[in-house]
Amino acid sequence: MQPTDESSSEPAWIDYAEFGERFVRHAVTAARIEAAVSGMTGRGMTIGPVSIGPAGLAGFVAEGKVGTPVVLHSGPHLTFEVTIPVSLVVKVLIGGKKLRLEARVEIDLTLHAHTADPLLIVIDIPPITQRDISFVLRAQAVESAWEWLLDPIAGVVQREVASRVNAMLADPQTRRGLVFDVEAMVGGTRSRHRDKAEFDWIGYDEFGDRFFSRVVTRDRVFEVVERLAGRPIEVGPLSTGPRNAATVTVNGSVRVPRLVDRPAEPVAFDVTLPVSLDITVDVLKANRYRADVEVPLVLTARAADPLLLVIDVPPPDLGDIRMEFTAHGMRAAALGALAGIKKQVVAQVARVVGKELTDPASRTIDVAARIDGVA
Repeated sequence: MQPTDESSSEPAWIDYAEFGERFVRHAVTAARIEAAVSGMTGRGMTIGPVSIGPAGLAGFVAEGKVGTPVVLHSGPHLTFEVTIPVSLVVKVLIGGKKLRLEARVEIDLTLHAHTADPLLIVIDIPPITQRDISFVLRAQAVESAWEWLLDPIAGVVQREVASRVNAMLADPQTRRGLVFDVEAMVGGTRSRHRDKAEFDWIGYDEFGDRFFSRVVTRDRVFEVVERLAGRPIEVGPLSTGPRNAATVTVNGSVRVPRLVDRPAEPVAFDVTLPVSLDITVDVLKANRYRADVEVPLVLTARAADPLLLVIDVPPPDLGDIRMEFTAHGMRAAALGALAGIKKQVVAQVARVVGKELTDPASRTIDVAARIDGVA
């Protein structure tokens, strides 16, 4: 195997806390924020009839609908300034006279992206108050006799719009759109947490730790090493022994790996790669027997720049590879020949396994690409 420049292929490792913050920043985009609250778009709104003035002198009815939310600004700490427009037609009646006005209402929201137990991203929207709502009447001209009505109408509309939009945001369907269950998204399963109304908040660092411990499961790691099963191992023919009188040929393959958790490390695993070999030693006649080789590996899930999940697997150490013979009654000459090539067989097994592990593509997940692929 040709030597590789490990320094050029070594990922730029980051810790789980940094990964957690990067994950949330990449996942919570302006487009997703707009999509999360877009369920209100087009919903109708009717206010009134409302009586105003002394003894209900005047009254009005306002009708309209909610427009498309727009993210105006993304702030630090994953906050988003969002405006929700509402268009209304206000019909006023006083003393038998009618006045038709157009009104533009804008609701200014500050949305926060929080992380919550067990592995959730929640778009948190504080309750809307009258102070969050601007109200602008559009009219060519308003007689002075009508002007006293404008402020009371504005106050009622602001209060009622705040109440209606708060109810829309509390609607179960809208609320589900504000909760992203990362574990369920990765696993392609139905979330049990999207209907929650209250959450246990966690920090981005804790979110990063939990991402690896909950997403990097034993089954997913096993998929990485299972690909090694069936890889052929071939050595020889080699000449060995006194006066190179023996010829040794080795053929075999990697069998299904065994994987167990490392209790002290929640995202690390001990792996044993079993290799079965058929060995033929020709010393005057062919002597055939079987050998079992075990290659120990340690797999660790690590985070890398910019937003990668890498199953890190150091190459096997020759000194840790075990090889046992299972044949009996071998001639001494054949046994001696085998002893002479044992190191070569072990080295070849290590080379095959190491070559398969050199390319990180099969054990790297581009998490950013996965997030971008989720609508």
